[in-house]
Amino acid sequence: MPSLAFLGAQPQSTLAELFAADPARAEDFAHDLGGIRFDFAKTHLTREAIAAFDPEPYHDALARLFAGEVVNLTEGRAAEHPAERGFGSPDAVALAAQRHNRLRALVDAVEAGAFGDITGILHIGIGGSALGPALLVDALGRTERRYRVEVLSNIDGQAVDEALGRLDPATTLVAIASKTFTTAETLRNADAALAWLEGAGVEDPYGRLIAITAAPEKAIEFGIDETRVLSFAPSVGGRYSLWSAIGFPAALALGTEAFEAMLDGAAMIDEHVVEAPTDQNVPLLAALADLTYTQGRGAETRAVFAYDERLRLLPSYLQQLVMESNGKSVRLDGSPAAGPTSAILWGGTGTDAQHAVFQLLHQGTHLVPVEFVAVAEAADEQDPAHHRELLLNCFAQGAALMTGRVSDDPHRHYPGDRPSITILLEDLDPASLGALIAFYEHRTFAEAVLLGINPFDQFGVELGKDMARAIDDPDTRAGFDPSTRALIEKAGL
Repeated sequence: MPSLAFLGAQPQSTLAELFAADPARAEDFAHDLGGIRFDFAKTHLTREAIAAFDPEPYHDALARLFAGEVVNLTEGRAAEHPAERGFGSPDAVALAAQRHNRLRALVDAVEAGAFGDITGILHIGIGGSALGPALLVDALGRTERRYRVEVLSNIDGQAVDEALGRLDPATTLVAIASKTFTTAETLRNADAALAWLEGAGVEDPYGRLIAITAAPEKAIEFGIDETRVLSFAPSVGGRYSLWSAIGFPAALALGTEAFEAMLDGAAMIDEHVVEAPTDQNVPLLAALADLTYTQGRGAETRAVFAYDERLRLLPSYLQQLVMESNGKSVRLDGSPAAGPTSAILWGGTGTDAQHAVFQLLHQGTHLVPVEFVAVAEAADEQDPAHHRELLLNCFAQGAALMTGRVSDDPHRHYPGDRPSITILLEDLDPASLGALIAFYEHRTFAEAVLLGINPFDQFGVELGKDMARAIDDPDTRAGFDPSTRALIEKAGL
């Protein structure tokens, strides 16, 4: 098993003491990579702890990941999302390239009018099949979006009404994204979309459907022509899938050049983790910082705040990536985890969050490592003072969490010594966003390796689905607890 002995090499110094003892800390604990600065100086990471870390198990696991070996042991699969970016076994990389060519061909067909006059796309999925495309389009498609994109994930009929209400059925494509093409919520919403098209008098509703799946035969059974099925490998997990055909709505709305630039940005991170020494490996350093707080200091949560409206969906995306990957209580061998695993991830956007939750961060009783994500270059049309004030607020919060403020009035005393990481992008473009997301993927993987857990299965998601099916059957409903049965009766179900 990997060792967490590096935690024992960390002195219990305050952040202020670490800065005072090391004049070069601000420079040496900040790393510039692909137009992004990753600043770990305001964490309790030390040179001694990094030097005490044994990187061999991590690099062994990374080599197996990139070689396409079975790393998802509980499901007997590789995890081949890096192959979508050009890193993996030769066969997997070649197959991913073929599938990307098919994706580009379908985008070209839409643009050439093969589906008629198209102005929008309804992308139906849930979890990783929806969160990734939604993030990409929302972050990058605010000024140059070529098609309107609505991402529908919630089975709530209100969500369906709102998504459909923003589109014209006469000029809309419907993409149904499901790895297995059996996801109940997605198929229910797909049926609603078909009914919407039929009700609007669309002559061939099924001709407007595109499937994105690792089970193309299921999509064909559903009624979608095989020429409109985009596939990806079963070894690409849902929350790691935006690099695959799942990214179709982003490629359509932003253009295939933008999609490919995003892949290039992610590939740069792949190359970095292979080549960088431990004290320069940015995702690995972030994972060491995470474990410093969850394992070493009892922190149960981690907060991410995007100081850029274009990244408002980033915390939601990361919640799934981090907690579905590493929210485990057993190790790879089935034995109980030796300590805490994933932190509970939460967050918000910019100065809105400052007026909502930062009271707890500055003066509460919980230790919450904070992460700030900001972009140096603005893309809005307002007075530059807006963006200047936004960035100054971001940087000031990190400084205030660290230094605090001494006061004789206990109500106005700020203890300080509260850690933060700041990630500053020079600009938000497809390459930098691809690099940022790949950084978070590799950080999650590194943390899982150090904890000895499997970040690629998600059996905890299945229990609720099984229960939802059972609860709808009168023959099995009787086996539920009295409270649940009473709620069903009260709701008239």
